[in-house]
Amino acid sequence: MGSEVDQIDAVALRTSLDGVVRAALERYDFSSAASVSLVNVSENSTFRVDDPETGRRAALRVSRPDYHSKAAIESELAWMAALREAGIVDPAVPIAARDGTLVTAVDAGTGPPRHVVLFEWISGEEPSAEGDLVPKFRLLGALAANMQLHGISWRRPDWFTRYTIDYEVALGPNALWGCWQDSLGMGREELEILGRVDAEIHRRLAEYGKAPERFGLAHSDLRLANLLVDGDRIHVIDFDDCGTTWYMYDFATAVSFIEDDPRVPDWMAAWVDGYNDRRSLSPEDEGILPTLVMFRRMLLVGWVGSHHEYAAEAAELGAGYTAGTCDLAEAYLSGAYLR
Repeated sequence: MGSEVDQIDAVALRTSLDGVVRAALERYDFSSAASVSLVNVSENSTFRVDDPETGRRAALRVSRPDYHSKAAIESELAWMAALREAGIVDPAVPIAARDGTLVTAVDAGTGPPRHVVLFEWISGEEPSAEGDLVPKFRLLGALAANMQLHGISWRRPDWFTRYTIDYEVALGPNALWGCWQDSLGMGREELEILGRVDAEIHRRLAEYGKAPERFGLAHSDLRLANLLVDGDRIHVIDFDDCGTTWYMYDFATAVSFIEDDPRVPDWMAAWVDGYNDRRSLSPEDEGILPTLVMFRRMLLVGWVGSHHEYAAEAAELGAGYTAGTCDLAEAYLSGAYLR
């Protein structure tokens, strides 16, 4: 869930994080000429570091306070390393600080300590969202299946810990990304229709269940925006949301913020085709996809409400995203959405 920030947001955020960034760079081998520019902000703030004296470029990720523990971030990096070693995908490579640590706690005295990870800069371009996206969604389906199969067979370290993305975490009263009820544009009618769709999502997900073949380790944000293409190489980035969830949730994340696009049914069919090429889906798996898309949409309604003051994408979506969700909710409850 990343977003480009506008100039005003970038200035404000840079001011608040300037001390953390300066303190973090001192832990690594950059020259005094290194410059830093803000790339995006959501749960984390990501900066590009350019060192003209060495020609070195890197991505510095500064985590939101009290979001992921050090062990959880180390677990994220462990899965990325295992996927890279197995040749499943090609994620970013973390760079150790001078003391050898991959996850560094930085306390600049201007707020709570922040966990920081430095990654090698990945060259490449995000796949274009223009034109025929069917082949690209087929690729996303295959990538999702490959990573999930790896997660099923991978022997995790004893200390491995990542959060679970289920109904309680995403839409419960203490929702991790914000309660949808507190989002923008919420009036009596919006609360009523979205309350009904919330209850139906809860019911259908409970009925579908969390059997091991349906629920496990997944990327959980596998969108075109999180692919970088460099020649024949495809890099998968942004594993910050990886965790234990429904495997079919990977499709729901692939259509984040564009759930109402009329092409979504075609993209869903392509994603399923790509997935089935690697791992067979049951009718129940395919049948739960519309519910998980609505589940993700409701999560994002809460995210917009809790992030709009500092994440430009949330601010741009605003109350209109709530209104659009109500329209989708009507279609979903009538059985017309993605059917």
